[in-house]
Amino acid sequence: MNIAGSVVVITGGGSGIGAAMARRFATEGAAHVVVSDRDAAAAQAVAREIGGHAVAADAAQEYQTRALIEWTESHCGPIDLFCANAGVTAHGGVELPDAQWQRLWQVNVMAHVHAARELVPRMTQRGRGHLLFTASAAGLLSQFDAPYAVTKHAAVALAEWLSITHGDQGLGVSCLCPQGVDTPMLRAEDDTRRELMSQGLLSADAVADAVVRGLAAGDFLILPHPEVADYMRRRADDHPRWLRSMRRLHAQANGG
Repeated sequence: MNIAGSVVVITGGGSGIGAAMARRFATEGAAHVVVSDRDAAAAQAVAREIGGHAVAADAAQEYQTRALIEWTESHCGPIDLFCANAGVTAHGGVELPDAQWQRLWQVNVMAHVHAARELVPRMTQRGRGHLLFTASAAGLLSQFDAPYAVTKHAAVALAEWLSITHGDQGLGVSCLCPQGVDTPMLRAEDDTRRELMSQGLLSADAVADAVVRGLAAGDFLILPHPEVADYMRRRADDHPRWLRSMRRLHAQANGG
């Protein structure tokens, strides 16, 4: 996936990793960068900065994702790279009400489904196109909060399925799985969690650099924190031990 000359769409592009990717893609020579965010002012600010386009849309709503794709292909041309980057979190476990679980499911999973539903037929018909899902290391390992861990696992599984099913039809798929990144989502955590999640903390710009490298290499898993691959191996090699270590981490996060 070469960025130069490409048409790129980024959801959740008004801040954090999404904004950093928008800036980096513009630097890499993308023909058009469409910055989408439900915060219209944030999307417009990033788009002005890079000479891109801003489209206000809530990634949780399928009709808005469809409209975003239609607008881009009508005004900018066929989408080469769609970055399904918008994400939300919620603190807690199974005790959280269904409404909170559903909100995370809609943004962290179904937004990817909606984008793929619209774009896979177009991209496979053209024989080219790339989907990038921002998941998390939580989608490969786990995390303190059940809805976030569960939905990010689902996002990884969906990306795998798309690659398995359509990878021989010209569709590229990548899954971005960072650990701690200095974004508004991390800054909103309490002091204890923020400290635990800040080990090996990267800037959003560093993550965007990793994305460009990973896309150029054709990587499925893009791991800005390379140690995540080691953690995955440890998890597979000795699952009971890994669960014990995660229990200790969970206890620390909750003041234990």
